[in-house]
Amino acid sequence: MKKVLVTGGAGFIGSHLVDQLIDRGINVTIIDNLSTGKKENINPKAKFIECDISTTSYIDLTFYLNNIDTVFHLAAKTAVQESIENPTLYNNINVKGTLKLLEAAAAMKVNRFVFSSSSSVYGDAKIPTTEQHELNPISPYALNKLIGEQYCKLYSEIYNLDTVCLRYFNVYGDRMNNEGGYKLVFPIFKDQLLNNKPLTITNDGNQRRDFVYVADVVNANILAATHKEQLSGDVFNIGNGTNYSVNEVADMMGGKKTYGEKRIEPYETLADNKKASKILGWNPKGRLKSWIKNYMCI
Repeated sequence: MKKVLVTGGAGFIGSHLVDQLIDRGINVTIIDNLSTGKKENINPKAKFIECDISTTSYIDLTFYLNNIDTVFHLAAKTAVQESIENPTLYNNINVKGTLKLLEAAAAMKVNRFVFSSSSSVYGDAKIPTTEQHELNPISPYALNKLIGEQYCKLYSEIYNLDTVCLRYFNVYGDRMNNEGGYKLVFPIFKDQLLNNKPLTITNDGNQRRDFVYVADVVNANILAATHKEQLSGDVFNIGNGTNYSVNEVADMMGGKKTYGEKRIEPYETLADNKKASKILGWNPKGRLKSWIKNYMCI
């Protein structure tokens, strides 16, 4: 792996991945439309192209992929509720964008295509959840990710493009989005605490999530990209293997709680990550409680 393309490289996870790749001496090109990514996240040593892959021409995409050996595809719209309210927008960006990038990557003989998927493809699942679990997406966003996985598998089988899909559970860490209509729970709670407001919790707060640290997600991407054997569209859970309720997270951060808005969401997520450990050699190291203590001091 010498020259790579990272879509969404100005975003939360993507920018951390870019930093790690550059630290390893790898030549990095970023594609990001800056809809949620930030210019300040962009590593100055990377080449930056501001564009939207869902509307960029095939000719331009193949030009951007010239001499690229690995693609990390992280660019996507990710707000579940927004996807329910505007499914056509999400399909156009997430599904169409992924397909166009796969087409260009196959044409340009890219060695490996690493797709950022989501544990949301499982829906309400039995836990701990293995990769063999029945898939039951309950939002357009989750369906977008499942279709992306299926396209990756097809491109491996039909067009000889080696792909791999990483099903992220709930990713946390520095640079989490804290602006706009969609925020992760940590910056929401922190902002409310700083403004002496109660912590607003959707549903009853007993819903549990497997929170995985962003540095561990970055490591999973690199291990998947550098794996010596063909992966051929295989999928891997990228979760910590432990979970916490939203109420427990609120208690870790402190402050009063208030309940209100109801949303459609899986009740509990918990990854069985044995497959990623066995095949990729991936073992998460992040610890949520320790990270929250530091986060609240910043």
